[in-house]
Amino acid sequence: MAKSRIVYTCNQCGFESSKWNGKCPSCGAWNSFEEGIPETIPASGRSSPQGAADLSGRILELEKIGSDIDIRYDTGVGELNRVLGGGLVKGSLVLLGGEPGIGKSTLLLQICQFLGEDHSVLYVSGEESARQIKLRAERLGVDTENLYILTATDAEAVSATVVGSSPDIVIIDSIQTMSIGRIPSSPGSLTQVRECANLFMHAAKTQEIPIVIVGHVNKDGAIAGPKVMEHIVDAVLHFEGERHQSYRLLRAVKNRFGSTNEIGVFEMIDRGLREVENPSQMLLAGRPHGVSGTCTACVMEGSRPILAEIQTLAAKTSYSAPRRMATGFDFNRLSIILAVLEKRLGVYTGSLDIYLNVVGGFRLDEPAGDLPAAMAVFSGIMDKPIREDIIAFGEIGLGGEIRSVSHISQRIREAERMGFGSCIVPQHSMSSLEPKDYNIEIVPVLSLKQAFAYIK
Repeated sequence: MAKSRIVYTCNQCGFESSKWNGKCPSCGAWNSFEEGIPETIPASGRSSPQGAADLSGRILELEKIGSDIDIRYDTGVGELNRVLGGGLVKGSLVLLGGEPGIGKSTLLLQICQFLGEDHSVLYVSGEESARQIKLRAERLGVDTENLYILTATDAEAVSATVVGSSPDIVIIDSIQTMSIGRIPSSPGSLTQVRECANLFMHAAKTQEIPIVIVGHVNKDGAIAGPKVMEHIVDAVLHFEGERHQSYRLLRAVKNRFGSTNEIGVFEMIDRGLREVENPSQMLLAGRPHGVSGTCTACVMEGSRPILAEIQTLAAKTSYSAPRRMATGFDFNRLSIILAVLEKRLGVYTGSLDIYLNVVGGFRLDEPAGDLPAAMAVFSGIMDKPIREDIIAFGEIGLGGEIRSVSHISQRIREAERMGFGSCIVPQHSMSSLEPKDYNIEIVPVLSLKQAFAYIK
């Protein structure tokens, strides 16, 4: 009897190989190959589609397709609505990922309290028993009568139950525990995750029921099986934050019905997650007074300006090569800033260890964080504190010049609202500003040398 052919599939990018490899030739991931049996295509599937049904009668004109006004469900959590683009869209499939214990199940159970006022919610759990969910619901104060619990791991049975009972909203916790019996691989494998996601996608689209599925992350911090699920789901949300800190950030990695630049900020308390409506105040809490190496930055997350504190520490190195560490900031960007400081301003850092940290677990990804990072580094090296009422933002060029950034007005308004007295901005951004419209001192600069003149 002939042996079944075995294929090895990369759980990061989906690359298939006839033999196991320690490193994926496609994406370069290590130890990512999983063993599986390839799907066989029936002989009839390879023939010409002469007997296929004609679907020309189902073709619709775009202008004649109606758009229901009530196309989104309000989750009752403003930060979650912001990330989703206004609410949970009917018939959408949303993937919520994050590390274990970060608060994924807590957030979903909390929104059931608000959704249960007007809609029926089916909570499918493959990890907890019904009694455990009841205990957690009592702790969170969830007591709605329209919340129904189902503990099961058979994806086909769950899909059939969803179609038969027709709830308004479905939550599946988690996709790694679901499996299809006819697939020989174990639950959580690449094949199982892909096929289960396809099954739930079909149920969501045909019944127009929004389904939220929970996905765990792998050791690299990415959602398990991301490449095989990203094209299936409509939105991918990622919960970030340190387990030992109380603040959590919710980001949209993919969203077909909204922007992917928005973030939601939460605080973990004893009764679950609480919205943080003013993230700037949260990130600036506990700022040190009269300490060198700190500077406040303003970055845009979608349409929201957020203020964050950058801290740096420069110390004499005891190693042959100085150490460079960046938390919440691009390491390569920090290396460029240090090179510009040495070349254009003569600030030599070859004998210093440089440590940079963005307070609160926040991450600065946009170029506007270059100027405050450079000012914090210069302040730390020279041991000269920056005035606490100064805020800065701007991009640094390789020539030491300060280049313009977008959304300059929104950033200044946020700095003014938070009580800052002076704002260092790029000179090239002044064309779109009228300084007399703001109750804050606007300081335009063309180069790093001009910006550093305000560090005394």
